[in-house]
Amino acid sequence: MSLSAIWGLVQTALELGLTCSLTVLALFLSYSMLNVCDLSTDGCFTLGAAVGAVVAISGHPWLSIPAAMGAGMLSGFVTAVLQTRMGIESLLAGIIVNTGLYSINIAVMGKSSLLNMNKTVTIFTKLKDLLADTPLAGLNELIISLIAVALVIVFLALFLRTRLGLAIRATGNNPDMVRSSSINPVFTTTVGLCVANAFTGLSGCLLAQSQKSVNIDIGSGMVTIALASLLIGQTFLGRGSIARRAVGMVLGSVIFRLVYTIALRLNMPAFMLKLVSSVIVIVAIAGPYFKTQLPTLKRRLAGSGKGEG
Repeated sequence: MSLSAIWGLVQTALELGLTCSLTVLALFLSYSMLNVCDLSTDGCFTLGAAVGAVVAISGHPWLSIPAAMGAGMLSGFVTAVLQTRMGIESLLAGIIVNTGLYSINIAVMGKSSLLNMNKTVTIFTKLKDLLADTPLAGLNELIISLIAVALVIVFLALFLRTRLGLAIRATGNNPDMVRSSSINPVFTTTVGLCVANAFTGLSGCLLAQSQKSVNIDIGSGMVTIALASLLIGQTFLGRGSIARRAVGMVLGSVIFRLVYTIALRLNMPAFMLKLVSSVIVIVAIAGPYFKTQLPTLKRRLAGSGKGEG
């Protein structure tokens, strides 16, 4: 394999990994910080992609970003209301919202399951024109993804150190203590899910514009991919400051996409990629467990060896 082919693989993995890492950072906020398993991620990702695509097609590529994030926030708000105001468990609330979003996404896309953006001016095409005839030509997608991820990491690092951010983290650790401290866990949960889903909507918007198309199934399996990436990131940089852990989430997303890209390069059938995702999730979850069990296993093997002697 030539160096140009290797760089092509790495660049593809970086671009997809960085774009999808925004969803991983959303899960980092909702799952790791707030301790809420939000299963509306798939639908919210598609919602961000659909809203962003429709706004960009109407001639407003830059406006598509806040529009997609606003749609994601609305999705998070509905999920939070179901959990906190209607007594529905977080898992079921996420499933309900995800199911409802399928119909909403179809409606947003003009009752179509596919939007073509080949002739649409996007933020990527705008930057591509600016970078033409420069050493950075062809890196427009990578640059925009890097900027978006850097801004989100800085936001999380600062936001989670504020009074509200600390309250959100405390709600995830011990909601009863938060309630006794005169902090409203309903409010902190709602804010946390709105912010997290805004990141998910942004991720979907950027992916749709980079691929120049939106399919109704563009977000299918995204929660599985994000969870696997999150667990991989925790393995590498799971301790330390918020910024360090957030960087770990991004690293996990890039590693996951690199494995995915290599699988595609090896001409693996498309229908097998879901199985690859599941295997990566299993390894990411079971790996740390088996690592903690390794000393016990070694002692047992040593004991059995002595017994035979």
